Amino acid sequence: MGCRRDVGAVGQAEGVISLDSPVTAVLGRNAKKNKAITGTLGIETVGDLLRHVPRRYVETGSLTRLDDLRRGQLLTVVGDVARSKVHPFLDKRTRKQVARLEVRLATDGPSLSMTFFAPNVGMAHHWERELAPGTRGVFTGVAGTFRGDWQLTNPKYLLLTGADDGAPEALPDLYPIYPLTKGVDSWDLHRAVTFALGQVEPPADLVPAAVREAYDVVPARTAYAWIHNPDSHAQVTRARRHFRFEEALVTQLVLARRRRAQRALGARPRDGGSGELLAAFDDRLPFTLTEGQRVSGSEIEADLARDHPMNRLLQGEVGSGKTLVALRAMLRVVDSGGQAALLAPTEVLAQQHHRSLTGMLGDLAAGGMLGGAAAGTQVELLTGSMRKAQRSGPLSRLITGEAGIVVGTHALLEDTVMFADLGLVVVDEQHRFGVEQRAALTDKGRTPPHVLVMTATPIPRTVAMTVFGDLEVSTLRELPAGRAPIQTSEVDLVDHPSWLERVWTRVREEVERGHQVYVVCPRISGDQPEQGQTDAPEDSTVGDGTLDGAEGADERPGSGPGAPRVLAAVEDVLADLRAGPLAGLRVQPLHGGMDAEAKEATMRAFAGGEVDVLVATTVIEVGVDVHNATTMVVLDADRFGVSQLHQLRGRVGRGGLPGLCLLVSSADPGTPARERLAAVAATTDGFELSEVDLEQRREGDVLGRSQSGWQSSLASLRVLRDRATIEQAREAAEQLLETDPDLGAAPELAAAVTTLEQAAQGQFIEKS
Repeated sequence: MGCRRDVGAVGQAEGVISLDSPVTAVLGRNAKKNKAITGTLGIETVGDLLRHVPRRYVETGSLTRLDDLRRGQLLTVVGDVARSKVHPFLDKRTRKQVARLEVRLATDGPSLSMTFFAPNVGMAHHWERELAPGTRGVFTGVAGTFRGDWQLTNPKYLLLTGADDGAPEALPDLYPIYPLTKGVDSWDLHRAVTFALGQVEPPADLVPAAVREAYDVVPARTAYAWIHNPDSHAQVTRARRHFRFEEALVTQLVLARRRRAQRALGARPRDGGSGELLAAFDDRLPFTLTEGQRVSGSEIEADLARDHPMNRLLQGEVGSGKTLVALRAMLRVVDSGGQAALLAPTEVLAQQHHRSLTGMLGDLAAGGMLGGAAAGTQVELLTGSMRKAQRSGPLSRLITGEAGIVVGTHALLEDTVMFADLGLVVVDEQHRFGVEQRAALTDKGRTPPHVLVMTATPIPRTVAMTVFGDLEVSTLRELPAGRAPIQTSEVDLVDHPSWLERVWTRVREEVERGHQVYVVCPRISGDQPEQGQTDAPEDSTVGDGTLDGAEGADERPGSGPGAPRVLAAVEDVLADLRAGPLAGLRVQPLHGGMDAEAKEATMRAFAGGEVDVLVATTVIEVGVDVHNATTMVVLDADRFGVSQLHQLRGRVGRGGLPGLCLLVSSADPGTPARERLAAVAATTDGFELSEVDLEQRREGDVLGRSQSGWQSSLASLRVLRDRATIEQAREAAEQLLETDPDLGAAPELAAAVTTLEQAAQGQFIEKS
């Protein structure tokens, strides 16, 4: 039944207990619970347990206020039993008399029904006396509805008042609710934590005393006592401040040391020499640079002229002209006698960049060739699908220095690719590359090359890098002249299934006007996703795993409710459209499973107007630039993130023609997935959407970790909420390193910094 006797005793182990002791030393004898705590929650030592801090607190002296109940929530509430009644019945399977106890629980909000099944009538009446009207307790269960009535399924409880054969549990005014997993209750963890705090010294203070005093941070001992057993909300706030500042300080020290190491590296200044090639390019531009492009260009030029490597992030709205800024930087390096490499995550994008750069340069991209401009250079393309014979020419021209610019995929990282003098590495959408991959390219320079990172997804990643990072940041906000507005609309197939027919009618109308259309699917075929694509279940909680008033029973992504459904796949949709609503139109597929030549041929055909409708995966997400494409249909749009939808939408409206984006979804109204779609439909401001995206996504994703279900690499910090704390920690980190570069006066802090530097997450923060 899950009453207070189910908690179990603690502190059964013999011997001295320390922070490194197994957590079982302070747990009870319930092997199943212990396995869940050590396995699923990952709490292996007593120190891990003390660092497993509560998510929220319930006030035991008042009823819990319940707002916005949702089916599937794991609720922990303080409630009063309003009534309880036993209902005997015959178990048809065993032919024995059994009973159920039905209880009505009053809260500050909707009342909840609870049902307990007893093996016999006597046990049911015993429970009825225990849960008599007027009894107050802390109740945990999954919220659900039955015949329109809210209920707690599989309820467990801890009594605060009432009389039975044992005294009620003595609980504090603020009772901590911990991140949980199935089979573990908050009272299990709280009893173990309280026992542990009485037996061991809390973890040592990482933050030096002088820093604590300067930034109003309480000592570790106080913070651990207040976070687990607070007397007031003010104590909780001060305790949380300690943990957030501590984590921010360690992270900032890692990044500050990297910034210092970066500045200490020698690099060849690239001041542009005579500037002949860049000047010739600028003279041919048929438009004026935006203010953002001019400012960003000046910042990059200043960095390139320094004797230590540039490490700059160029973030910009979709279509803001980042590629032009990057090209001008590459031309400056070529004018300086060096070479530049642009690393793209996919062949489609690499080919698109190559077409774009050569198109913008014109005869300046044919330097040394018949018909080429005297001041020009050569622009090469290197991809993994190119045959050996196709690669030999570009490789030799890179070694001799004839080619000043190369665009490529991971093929650029191979040992056979060598440069005469690599001076600049431009990484497009850098979150798609790992540490070793980026290092493999930058190591090809005679001296450390300058690095420029481009992204059209300023959030979530670039907010993290802006606040945490060792990258200088340039930002493009304005759109160049000629970009048309994009109308975005949700297509709700739950309440309006017939709207899908209207979608295809609208597509046909657009083609008949002489325009082209993208149809985007989350799958290639069946359950085969696009390479690198990870979709989230439509109803999964994409924030920190919980809702207000709930503690997700299993906080890993994808564990939330939501009925599975067959997702739209390119091959299936292609066949359906050709045979059905788009019959007679030129409909072609594009996805990562196609060979490189087929992908390139399809993109050329689409760019040339030979394809009306392109049914594609997210390979078109970035870099694809077809001015005649005016409409995009995203099927199962709820399976994409906010930033990804915004990126996809940026593929239309690029040629001065108004754009239309239709977000088709079968997700239930009111779910987080639909909230994401509403946010995208409400604005085309990518920076505004980036804030929404960061608020919803896991912080681990922010720092570039894979969406594989692991918990965030940040335990306490949130990069939006704790911006001020992070900035203070950054200031403190710089001051500490200024006076004590090796942190010799703070050995505990130095050890924590070293641990993070050596960890994979530290590498991700820096480079992933």
